[in-house]
Amino acid sequence: MATIADVARLAGVATSTVSHVLNRTRFVSVDTTRAVNEAVRALGYTPNTVARALARSTTSTIGLAISSTRNRYFADVINAIEEECAKLGMMVLLANTQDDPNRELEIVAALHKRRVDGIIIAPSCGCNNSALMYLCEHRIPSVMVDRLPDVDLDGVGVENRQSLATLVTHMIHHGHERIGFLAGQANFTTALERAEGFRDGLRSHGLAVHEERISIGHTDLATATDAAAHLLTSANPVTALIGGNNLTTIGIMLAARRCGMRVSADVAVAGFDDFDWANAFEPRLTAMVQPCHEIGSTAATLLKKRMDFTTAKTAIIRLEPAFTIRNSCGCQAAPQ
Repeated sequence: MATIADVARLAGVATSTVSHVLNRTRFVSVDTTRAVNEAVRALGYTPNTVARALARSTTSTIGLAISSTRNRYFADVINAIEEECAKLGMMVLLANTQDDPNRELEIVAALHKRRVDGIIIAPSCGCNNSALMYLCEHRIPSVMVDRLPDVDLDGVGVENRQSLATLVTHMIHHGHERIGFLAGQANFTTALERAEGFRDGLRSHGLAVHEERISIGHTDLATATDAAAHLLTSANPVTALIGGNNLTTIGIMLAARRCGMRVSADVAVAGFDDFDWANAFEPRLTAMVQPCHEIGSTAATLLKKRMDFTTAKTAIIRLEPAFTIRNSCGCQAAPQ
C-alpha cells in the first residue's frame, strides 16, 4: 500500500507539501499541486481520513437536524442536501427533531460534540428557538431551511406571502369569496407568513378578512381534517379551501369526503406544496409547488461557503415556487 512518503518521492516534493495539497492547509503552486495529484493517482494512494481530519481540524461531516417523518416535502429536501453534499465531499448525519424544540436542542448539541463541520436545520419555532441560540452562541456554521426566523444565520426557503396571495386571487377569479385557509402549526414561520399572504390576497380584492376562516395549529392529519370539516359545515360555510402544506391539504380532501362533498364541483381546493400523487387522483391538485431540490442543494452549497469562510454577511435566500394549475380549483387543466 502506497504511503505519503511514496507520493512525495514520485512528485519530487517534501511530505509536508503533499500534506498541504491533500488537506488544503496552505497555498501550493498550481504545478506542484498537479504533480502531487498525479502521483496520488499513479500510486493509488488513499489518505487516512482520521489523520486528515485531525490535521485540518475538520471531519468533512455535517449535521442535518430536521423533521424527517411528518412531511414528504422534507424527504425531498433531505435527498437534495445529501446529493449535493456528496458532490462536495461531505457526509451527512441525519437526526429527526420531530419538530420538538427540546429534542432539537439536544440534537444540535450532540452533533456539535461529534465535531460536525456545520449544521443544516429546519427550526421548529421562531427567534427564541433554543437550538438557534446555541448555534449562534457557539458560532457553528449553520443554514436554516424552510422556516426562516429573524436570526443571524444563513437560510434558504421560498417566498411564502405573495405566493399564498396568488392562490387566493385564483380562487376569487373563480367567483369564490368565502375562502378558508388551513395554515399548519402555529409556531412555524412558514405558517405565519402564509397566513399573512392569505389576508393580503383577500384585502387586495376588497374582501373582508374573517379570522374564523383561518385555522392554525394542526399537528397531525386528524386535527387538519376536523378543522376543514368545521369550515365546510359552519353556518356560513366556505366554498373554497387552501391548504398551507401537504398535511393540511390532505386533511381538506378527507374532510370533503366526510361531508359528502365533491372537490372542484362542491368545494374548490388548492394547496401549498406538492406530492407524488397530486397529479394522479381526480381531480388533480392545483398547488404552489416548492423547488425542493433547489432548496436542498442551495442550503448545502451555502453551508460549504460558510464552513470555508468564503462568505461573511449572512444571507437569506427566497426561491420562487411554481404555480401549477390542475383542476381541483375548478379549472379545466390540460391533460398531463
